[in-house]
Amino acid sequence: MTGPDFDIRPVTSGAAPRLAHVHAAGFEDPWGADAIRDIIAMPGTFGLMAMSGDDIPGFVLARVAGDEAEILTIAVAESHRRRGLGRRLIEAAAAAAIAGGANVLFLEVAEDNPVAIALYRSLGFETVGRRPGYYPRRGGTPVAALTMRLDLAEQSR
Repeated sequence: MTGPDFDIRPVTSGAAPRLAHVHAAGFEDPWGADAIRDIIAMPGTFGLMAMSGDDIPGFVLARVAGDEAEILTIAVAESHRRRGLGRRLIEAAAAAAIAGGANVLFLEVAEDNPVAIALYRSLGFETVGRRPGYYPRRGGTPVAALTMRLDLAEQSR
């Protein structure tokens, strides 16, 4: 898949250090390269990364188990935010989940991330649960995670 300034390709384990760098810029408790490599190696897991030249401005990791899929993480570099890359990554992950046999796609998002929540809602995700105190915050009170669900049967029509 291509975009105005990027291609979306499958994640490779060799890209893990660069993915970890992108993840670290967007999360208080980021995943390191070893954790990303371990996740990529898990059965049913897949990843997609955006490539802009040699740069990786964003990626998504997800897994399919039976007829359900879950976005494990999505990260977009600050320099590429609000340019449609997150949307493209989620749409590509949804398409891959459908191809893997999933009928529904779940994700969790911090309740204090209104930009991400708005993006997910615009893609058709609905809030189906809340996990109090799920995300730790440095020097502060942990924040709840919202569990969101997307009906992929609607997407494949």
